[in-house]
Amino acid sequence: MNNKFIAIAAAVAAAGSFAVAGAAEAREIKIVGSSTVFPYTQAVAEEYAKSGGKAPTVESTGTGGGMKIFCQGVGEAHPDITGASRAMKSSEKELCDKNGVTDVTEVLLGYDGLSIANSRKGTKFSVTKEQLYKALAAKVAVDGKLVANPYKKWSEIDKALPDQAILAYGPPPTSGTRDAFVELVFHETCKKSKDAYWAALAKDKAAQKKAVKSDCTAMRTDGPFIEAGENDNLIVQRLDADPKAVGIFGYSFLFENQDKLQALQIGGVEPSMDTIASGKYGISRPLFVYIKNAHRKVIDGMDAFIKEYVSDKAMGEGGYLSERGLVVLPAGDLKKVQDAALNAKKMAAAK
Repeated sequence: MNNKFIAIAAAVAAAGSFAVAGAAEAREIKIVGSSTVFPYTQAVAEEYAKSGGKAPTVESTGTGGGMKIFCQGVGEAHPDITGASRAMKSSEKELCDKNGVTDVTEVLLGYDGLSIANSRKGTKFSVTKEQLYKALAAKVAVDGKLVANPYKKWSEIDKALPDQAILAYGPPPTSGTRDAFVELVFHETCKKSKDAYWAALAKDKAAQKKAVKSDCTAMRTDGPFIEAGENDNLIVQRLDADPKAVGIFGYSFLFENQDKLQALQIGGVEPSMDTIASGKYGISRPLFVYIKNAHRKVIDGMDAFIKEYVSDKAMGEGGYLSERGLVVLPAGDLKKVQDAALNAKKMAAAK
């Protein structure tokens, strides 16, 4: 029995669910996850294929959906990598552990801004986080009471805003973009609100936390907000067709469609590589990739694909991922990420 077969057999035994090493080696790398991370992973997959590797299968399932699939188990039937537009939750880590996915490497890919944009044929305007909350939350605080959102037009929120109906296309609940938007816009607004309803709760942090989760999380369902699925390109198409609508998606999609779309300023600041990296742009978040280490030596090409993904050519300053809108990591942070990814460092406890 040759050494290569012994090594493969050992990896298969460790994984526990690969029926035949040869079959595992034969299949392509399978990747699921965030629609925001999707174009970056797709770009890496294309580069990897150009170098002679078997083209990976990359699916846009949303962050939550990707985690659910990724954590179902170890073995040929399960994906090898998932992308995420937020960190893995503790509940997702528990699901992974329950199903034997106990050795996972977390890769901080870089940073992304949540863009609020409309067609270049539409009116360009600036909004605050509080105005976005009032436009899109299911319930809002008005004169000390929490009520069903009464606002139908932007101008009803502030006369300085356009006198047109509120219509926003955005991601579904399974999306990390949705999670980030709710946390960075809704939750932050409710915690800082001067309205008597939220101001009273601020005196009791435990009560405030509970109320924010229960009453400051849902998007409205009465028409002004429309779930557009995990395909952000569909949002771009809808905005191009309707100049009065706005869309919510990652900065990379705005970056790639600047000929069609324009960003709404958030608090007077437009999203850009510089404003996202500096923190001046108020709606930004980290992006991640999670790797199933039990698959590395069993699925053909995984190590080579990971090496390509975290390379300076891809993730570094001026790399091909930055050309697609990724706000890259500082050199020192990138080196730590590269070391962790290449050496299969096991992730710490999830949030």
